[in-house]
Amino acid sequence: MKHILIIFSLLFSMLLTAQAPKGKATVGTVYGQKIDEVGAMSSTDIYPMIANGDTTFVKIKTKVLTSCASEGCWLTFFVNDSLPAIAKMKDHAFFVPLDIQGKTVVMDGKCYMKITSVKELKHLAEDAKKSKKEIDAITQPKKQIVFVASGVLVVRPD
Repeated sequence: MKHILIIFSLLFSMLLTAQAPKGKATVGTVYGQKIDEVGAMSSTDIYPMIANGDTTFVKIKTKVLTSCASEGCWLTFFVNDSLPAIAKMKDHAFFVPLDIQGKTVVMDGKCYMKITSVKELKHLAEDAKKSKKEIDAITQPKKQIVFVASGVLVVRPD
C-alpha cells in the first residue's frame, strides 16, 4: 500500500509541474511519441470516418488554429471550412509550445465525436484566456470532434 501511495504522489506532482516546452515550435520537432509524416492524411478526411459515432485511430496533417495559452495542453484545428476540432495531448503526458498556433503539424492518435459539457467548455475558454463575458456566454454543451494525440510533429512554420 505504501508503494502505491508513493507512485500516486509522484504522478500527481508530475502533473502539477507539467508545462509547455521552452522555446519555439520548430520544424522537425516532435512532442510526445515519435512520429513522422509518412501516411498522414488531411484533417478534412476524418469527418466521414467518425460521423456515425465511430472512433478511429489515424495520422493527420493539419494547420493549428489556436492552442492552450496556459500550458500547451490542447490545440484546435479545422476538419473542414466551418467545423473545428480540438486535439488534447494523450494522458497530459506532454504539451506543445505556446507558439504552435498557425503552424502545420502531423498528429497521430484517436479521433471521435463527443458532447462536451458546459463546465469543460468554460475551462477550455479560460485556458484560451477568453474574456469573462465570453466565458459567461457559454451556456450549452457542444458536440465536438476530439483528437487525442499521442504524438505531434511540426512540419511547416506559419
